[in-house]
Amino acid sequence: MFLIVGLGNPGSEYQGTRHNAGFMAADALAEAYHFSSFKSKFDGLIAEGAIDGEKCLLLKPQTFMNLSGNSVIKAASFYKILPEQIIVIHDDMDLQPGQIKAKLDGGSGGHNGLKSIDSHIGANYNRIRLGVGHPQASGEAVVNHVLSRFSKADSELLAQNIALVVKDIPVLLKKGVAAFSNQIGMDKKSI
Repeated sequence: MFLIVGLGNPGSEYQGTRHNAGFMAADALAEAYHFSSFKSKFDGLIAEGAIDGEKCLLLKPQTFMNLSGNSVIKAASFYKILPEQIIVIHDDMDLQPGQIKAKLDGGSGGHNGLKSIDSHIGANYNRIRLGVGHPQASGEAVVNHVLSRFSKADSELLAQNIALVVKDIPVLLKKGVAAFSNQIGMDKKSI
């Protein structure tokens, strides 16, 4: 069983913001693969389903970004899911809009949601990083950037990346993150 976590902040005021790219991806996966409706559990919203024959849970923590690990550890512990079977989808300021990368393990890159997850389960989980760009400033400018909405062009780029995640997630589940990264790279060239 896999636990696929889309990171974001709960509440209508955060819908469509850069920091909620993970929530958007989770919603797209739930729709494409006909998951159950999301229900409140484990300090999050969780849906059950299968992707290409692999049983999966989709989780959208409702603890706000900085406490995402609280929700992830509760779901992972309950279902006895190892970190290697966890996939976290999140926004990444180190990548430009339209860029997408995936890896197993690594640092948080200053992302508070990842820091929280790392503190609860360690760093040995899969990450799908969706580029949202960087404001080329620090402090409050960074906070304002991730909590702002996408431009029309950036929104279209994000939608393309989420569509690739939806299409290629079976590769990650069956063959691992390296094969998934290769497939994403090949698919990006054909766009």
